[in-house]
Amino acid sequence: MKADLSGDEFARLQSLHSLDILDTPPEERFDRITRLAKRIFDVPIALISFVDDKRQWFKSRLGLTVCQTPRDISFCGHAILDDEIFVIPDTSQDPRFKNNPLVVGEPYIRFYAGYPFRDTSGRKLGTLCIIDSQPRAFEARDLEALTDLGKVLEHKMAAMQLAMLDELTGVANRRSFTLVARHDIEVYRRHAIDASLVSFDLDEFKDINDIFGHAAGDHALITFVEHLKASCRYSDIVARLGGDEFAVLLTGANRDAALKIIDKLWHSLDNFNRQQPGHYNIRFSYGIVEFDPMKHPDIETLLRDSDALMYQNKQRKTTARES
Repeated sequence: MKADLSGDEFARLQSLHSLDILDTPPEERFDRITRLAKRIFDVPIALISFVDDKRQWFKSRLGLTVCQTPRDISFCGHAILDDEIFVIPDTSQDPRFKNNPLVVGEPYIRFYAGYPFRDTSGRKLGTLCIIDSQPRAFEARDLEALTDLGKVLEHKMAAMQLAMLDELTGVANRRSFTLVARHDIEVYRRHAIDASLVSFDLDEFKDINDIFGHAAGDHALITFVEHLKASCRYSDIVARLGGDEFAVLLTGANRDAALKIIDKLWHSLDNFNRQQPGHYNIRFSYGIVEFDPMKHPDIETLLRDSDALMYQNKQRKTTARES
C-alpha cells in the first residue's frame, strides 16, 4: 500500500530541501551511525533515508547497492507518518507490504524498523532504519537502542540546519532561502500555482545604528522579523538576505494577497512605533513581483525584479523627504 502524505508535507519538503543534502556524496559522520546500527542489531542492511517528494534517497547505506527507491513503495514513507519507531516484524504477514516489490524481490525485506528523525521544528525528514531478510522480534531494549542512535542523527541534522539560519533573527539565510525557493518555483511552474516575492529594506536603518547604537539596530532587525513572521502564513518563506534586507516568498498568493500581508505588517509595526514615543521607528520599503514562468526562469531573476521595485519605492520616499 502506498503511504499517505503527512499533514505538513509542503513545509516538510521545504525543510528537507533547505539542507541541500540530497544527492551529496557519502560522509563519515553519517556512515558511522549506520555502521553502529548494523553492528548493534546484527542486520544485513542499515540506512539513513531522506524521503523526498517522489523518492527515498539514502545518504548512508550499508548492505544495499542502490542509492534510492521510489517513494510509493518505500517503508520509510510510512514510517515518517508515525511519531514512534515503525516496526514490521514480518512483512509477509502484513497486508500493507506482503506484495511490495522490495519484499517479493531484492532485497527481500522481511523485517523493518525505522526511527523517524526530525528537524529542529519537529518535521520528519526521513528515517534511520534497519532491515533483515528474516522475520524477527523487536524488544523494548532494541527500541531504546535505535532511539539512541536516532537522537545522535537528529543532533547532527540540527547542527546542519542551524548553519542555514540567520544567527541574529533565526529566519532562513540567503543560501537556505535560495535553495528552498529554487525547488518551490519548479513546483509552481509544473502545477500553475500563484506565487509572489516581496523584497524588504528597512528605512533609515543607518540612523538607528548611528543614533541609538548597534544593539538597538539588532533589536530593530529582530523586531521587524517578529512582526513580519506574524503577518505571514505558515507556508511562506521568510529570509534575511543580509544587513537590513529581507524577502518573503508567498505561496498561492497574487499581488492583491501580498498587499494584504503588507498592510497587516504596516499596521502591526505602526502600533509598535506608537508604543515607543521618543524612540526610533521601524519603517520599511518593499517591492512585490508576481511569479511569471515566462519572465522568471529562476529565483535569482525573481529576486532581481522585486529588489528593483523595492529600491524604486525607497528612492521615491527619500526624494519626498528631502524635498
